[in-house]
This record gives sequence, C-alpha cells and structure tokens, in this order.
Amino acid sequence: MELWDIYDADRNRTGRVMVRGDAFKEGDYHLVVHVCIFNQKGEMLIQQRQPFKQGWSNLWDITVGGSAVAGDSSQTAIARELEEELGLTVSFAGIRPHLTLFHTNGFDDIYLLQKEVELDKLTLQVEEVQAVRWASQEEIFTMIDSKEFIPYHKSLIALFFDMKNQYGAHQQK
Repeated sequence: MELWDIYDADRNRTGRVMVRGDAFKEGDYHLVVHVCIFNQKGEMLIQQRQPFKQGWSNLWDITVGGSAVAGDSSQTAIARELEEELGLTVSFAGIRPHLTLFHTNGFDDIYLLQKEVELDKLTLQVEEVQAVRWASQEEIFTMIDSKEFIPYHKSLIALFFDMKNQYGAHQQK
C-alpha cells in the first residue's frame, strides 16, 4: 500500500495522507515528480514503459517520473524514482525543479539534468521499464505523431529541450 501526503491548493502539506488509488476529495492534491536527463549531444534519455504497466502501456516516456510518497520532499522523491526505475543514484539536495506544472490532482515538479549516462550500466526496474535510449527532440516529436510516445504537448517537450541548461523564462546567452 502506497501512501501519499495530501497538499492544499497552496502546496502546503495538510498533515493528512491518502492511499494511492483512492478518490481525491475536493481541495486535496498530491505531488508528482519527473526528471529529463540530457547528454552533451543534447539528446534526452527516454524510457519505454512495460506492456503490462497500467497507464500508457508500452509507450515511450521522458526519463523518469512518479508520485512522491508520504514523507518525501520533491528532491527525495525524484532521487528515489530515478534509483528505482533506472538504478541511477543522483543527489538532488539543494536542487530546485526547473518547472512546476499543475494538474487536476496536484503538482508536477520537473527537473532537467545534464548527465552522461552509460545505458548498459543502468538497472531497469522490471515492473516499470522495458527499454531506454537517447532521443533528439525531433525523434520524440516523430514518436508522439506515431503514437509510440506518451502524447505530451510538443511545445512542452520543446520547452524541456530549450531550458535544459538554465532556470527561468528568459534565454541565456
């Protein structure tokens, strides 16, 4: 049984928890985290979900994502998800997400990380991930069009690529 902290609309923990899969009450939210890892060539590490995984089965996705469990901060949640899904240990202590998006049931913190990763050294979580590879922005767009990739807005994927080496809304020189 997985427990999630419940947040209010201002992202304050309420002190209450809920069981994953239970219905959300009005005004209750939870935290989801994602990381996009980019290599020096500017490619994103993407993962293919298992065919038996509920929700977006067999589709390709950004590097890693998942829900924070009770007691997690955004940083501990993304470090745990990255370790669980890919066997990759990265400290996010003192690192802020590059973006926070709001979804129906909560907050989605997105981290953008520059890191060289040897794919053959990763340990893929059998319950979640069947394959990984590097992909360019255009390759991801093509995969979205062919319905091989989770149908993110292409503009969001482009934003990840545009912001991969910076924080904020302004272009840095």
